[in-house]
Amino acid sequence: MSRNCQVTGAKPSFGHSVSHSHRRTKRRWNVNVQSKRYWVPSLGRHVTLRVSARGIKTIDKRGVDVVVAELIARGERI
Repeated sequence: MSRNCQVTGAKPSFGHSVSHSHRRTKRRWNVNVQSKRYWVPSLGRHVTLRVSARGIKTIDKRGVDVVVAELIARGERI
């Protein structure tokens, strides 16, 4: 599974590593994805989400019920 955040939709970005001699090699910046288990009162069960650090902050701010409802409306598998 790729390193995508289910909440924010963050994906890895790509670019070059540039050495001192200015040679370029491909590299990627991965998203800090964590598997977090949340209790969702509206569903009455636990839900495991793959979220980035920013996604965790979003869930803390807006509430897990609101975020999970948006994921279900978007058709995301939970």
